[in-house]
Amino acid sequence: MRNNPPQNNLSHMWSCIMKTKELTKQVRDKVVEKYEAGLGYKKISRALNISLSSIKSIIRKWKEYGTTANLPRGGRPPKLKSRTKRK
Repeated sequence: MRNNPPQNNLSHMWSCIMKTKELTKQVRDKVVEKYEAGLGYKKISRALNISLSSIKSIIRKWKEYGTTANLPRGGRPPKLKSRTKRK
């Protein structure tokens, strides 16, 4: 049995930790448009160069809520307003 040296997976580690920016409404609308045209998740993912999980979540949200707009997020509102933080 041969011992393999540990591989340096820093890029994989950072991709799991770092968040990406959310997609624009136009891109999400394009995903739904392609889905309604009969394309599958994989074909939409390849065509728009977006991850398969993002495609699935966009379509799931569209089916459930009927919109591709950003939904309100939960959580406590900030204690300081953005204007106060700048001062």
